[in-house]
Amino acid sequence: MSPFAVRIADDEADRKAAFAVRREVFVVEQGVPEDLEYDAYDATAVHVLAVRGHDGTALGTGRLLHGPDAAGRTGGAAGVGSLGRLAVTRAARGLGVGAALVRGIEDAARARGLTAVDLHAQTHALRFYERLGYVAYGGEFLDAGMPHRAMRRTL
Repeated sequence: MSPFAVRIADDEADRKAAFAVRREVFVVEQGVPEDLEYDAYDATAVHVLAVRGHDGTALGTGRLLHGPDAAGRTGGAAGVGSLGRLAVTRAARGLGVGAALVRGIEDAARARGLTAVDLHAQTHALRFYERLGYVAYGGEFLDAGMPHRAMRRTL
C-alpha cells in the first residue's frame, strides 16, 4: 500500500485541507502575503490533494486552471492548462508527493481535453520540473518577490 494517495479535492473538507497546506508552505514558510496566495482563480480551479494513507493527513496540494482564464494566463494558447500553487509540507518532502501531485494535475488536464500544461516555477524548483518533462521558456521574472521561470510540458 502506498504511504499516500492523490485525489481531486472535490468537497469542502478537502479544499480546506489544500488551503491549509498552501498557507503553511507559502504564507508561513516563504512569506508570501496571504492576500496574494488566495485569488479568484481558486473558485474555478481543479484542486488536487495528497493525503497520508493511514490517517488522511494532508501532505500536499496543487491546482489546475483551465478554460478561458487559464488560456489568458498562459499567453492565450488554446488547450493549455496552468499548474500552480504546488506545495508539499515540510514533513512530506522527499517522499515523491510533489511528483505524484504533478502527475495527478496532468491527469486532470488530460481528462479535460488539454494538450499541454504551463507553470511558473520558482527558480530553485526548475530541476524538479525538468525531471518531470517540463521545459523552461522566456526569461526570469518575479512573482510575490521570488524569481520564477515559465515552463511547459506537452501531454
